[in-house]
Amino acid sequence: MCFLTFFFSSSIISNAQETDSAYTYRLISWNVENLYDTDNDTLKNDDAFTPEGENHWTKKRYIAKLNKICRVLAATSEIGNVMPTIVGLAEVENDKVLRDLTQGTFLRKYRYRFVHFDSPDARGIDNALLYREDYFKPFFSQAIDVTDSIIELITRDLLLVEGTTIEGDTLIVVMCHLPSKRGGSAADIRREHVAKKLRSCLDTIKEQHPQAAIVAMGDFNASPDEREIACLNGNGFVNMMLKMENGMGSHKYQGIWAYLDQIVVSSAMLDRQCPMQVGNAQVFALDFMLVDDERHLGKVPLRTYQGMKYLGGYSDHLPIGLDLMRIKTQ
Repeated sequence: MCFLTFFFSSSIISNAQETDSAYTYRLISWNVENLYDTDNDTLKNDDAFTPEGENHWTKKRYIAKLNKICRVLAATSEIGNVMPTIVGLAEVENDKVLRDLTQGTFLRKYRYRFVHFDSPDARGIDNALLYREDYFKPFFSQAIDVTDSIIELITRDLLLVEGTTIEGDTLIVVMCHLPSKRGGSAADIRREHVAKKLRSCLDTIKEQHPQAAIVAMGDFNASPDEREIACLNGNGFVNMMLKMENGMGSHKYQGIWAYLDQIVVSSAMLDRQCPMQVGNAQVFALDFMLVDDERHLGKVPLRTYQGMKYLGGYSDHLPIGLDLMRIKTQ
């Protein structure tokens, strides 16, 4: 394990998740854009992300990437003074990068652990879930296969994690990264297939745990109102980003912002049928993550690479978040 140098001050971060009236559990979802280690050690690893590869992905750049992820998570805690309890990450390569992130940086102070399974994705990228073990205890986890040979779909699994909070409430999170738009109508069919598989999973969970707090989050690669993912809203579930369509967005493409990253919650949390209540969803458009958009007006996320050009940024996506409040019992 390599211990990394982190230059962002962590003294401003409160370790407390508790206020006078309620416990707050902050959930973050973020596509961190190609979090690879520097080794070409698996058949599915993208060999562009090695020191000898076309991206010249060196140990120095890898460490800088980990530090930047830490900086962002620390900065999200300044809003409400709550360090994230659960962090869903898309586009991570393996357990090694997650160990380096949680044990080799200042995140170790907050006792983050992680859940991760290797998936069949051709790029070697998976979903992962970080959690603070003092506040969340997983009791079940599973990688849900969504591959389909008929529509030629080989992609990352859905990541299901079920656990309990320090109050003993059941909190269930599904982290996902749906297929991209690349490929036209065929890609839309693949994305819709995964969305329906996700919806089926959510309905099954709700039947098994009717009073649980259920959250699906991740990079949906579509706007909240697009047809391919419409099945995820309604009939017991609410896409929180539908209320934010006029906002900035989490991703910018050809000058247009969109909420490709979304959070879907069970209606029970909004109807007060669940001990945990839902706060407002938000996008963390942190100033240091944005640069001037040279081709279009406004700002754009500072990403790690633009093509093969190293920019040294954070990601092409902004993180999104949601606070869950658990009112204390006397």
